[in-house]
Amino acid sequence: MRAVVLHEHGGLENLVYEPNYREPEMGADDVVLKVGACALNYHDIFTRKGMPGIKVPLPLILGIDVAGEVVEVGAGVTEFTRGERVLVDPIDRVKGGLLGETFDGGLAEYVRVPAHMLIKLDAAISYADAAALPVAYGTAYRMMVTRGNIQAGETVLILGASGGVGTCCVQLAKQAGAIVVACASSDEKIARLLQIGADIGINYASTDWVTECRQRFGKASALGRPGGGIDVVVNFTGGDSWTKSLRVLRRNGRLLTCGATAGYDPKEDIRFIWTFELNIMGSDGWSREDVHALLALVKAGTLVPSIHPRRFALSAGREAMQVLDDRQVIGKVIIEP
Repeated sequence: MRAVVLHEHGGLENLVYEPNYREPEMGADDVVLKVGACALNYHDIFTRKGMPGIKVPLPLILGIDVAGEVVEVGAGVTEFTRGERVLVDPIDRVKGGLLGETFDGGLAEYVRVPAHMLIKLDAAISYADAAALPVAYGTAYRMMVTRGNIQAGETVLILGASGGVGTCCVQLAKQAGAIVVACASSDEKIARLLQIGADIGINYASTDWVTECRQRFGKASALGRPGGGIDVVVNFTGGDSWTKSLRVLRRNGRLLTCGATAGYDPKEDIRFIWTFELNIMGSDGWSREDVHALLALVKAGTLVPSIHPRRFALSAGREAMQVLDDRQVIGKVIIEP
């Protein structure tokens, strides 16, 4: 079996393409999938480098988001048959664990998955579009819709908008009827974000986005007086953008967060929180219901997953990961074995 294998934590050099790696071993309650598409996530980078407190079995095949065709079925599996198209919900909600972290993932020709982690996939949805959904789009859907309750007419600022979570946030906010302000690090990324629904793009590499937002939307006012500001800021980067996010919100505005890719312990200024009665809302991952909702949107054609322009072969897995390492991604990075 062809696979991209991590033998030890560290840099990209530790990802090795192996054309004759061991086949997956299937249990009675498992299925084996022929991988149709695997989408990369920043979590794959964290797993590759090693995360404090999280021990992973090495060697390990990375790849959390997977869609494919059932080719083998365990003796105890009754709800799936050979030839069916499926999407993997990568969290094992029965036994615990995460595909591509605690057991082998989808950067391979074939992958073993417990049957209870599978979702049947409509023929109208491509493997690539399906694989783009669970981690990034599921996380975005829970943050924006299930938890965040984005409403028509609200102004929504999305930081780090060009990645998988960010592009979905842009699309979902636009669907809700919001005014969407997308921040990214290059004009190329901004152009793509405007294409998929953003109303305003801000290149934070060349523009002070706090100043830009205040010039466009005004500033919050204390003591209940009328004032301006952004209704909702989406910040899953943390780091030095955290306190800046508080500064652009309107009175009673919402700050949504689902991660901290730039640092989980940023400098804080809680004066903004109490003075302007701000609401900090956390969102953790996704539910199976969130994924089903996304699949329905994709099938209806109302949501088109944003996919990075280049599709990668399995043998180019290291190059695909390099795109994430270099933060050059626009949308989801897809590997098609």
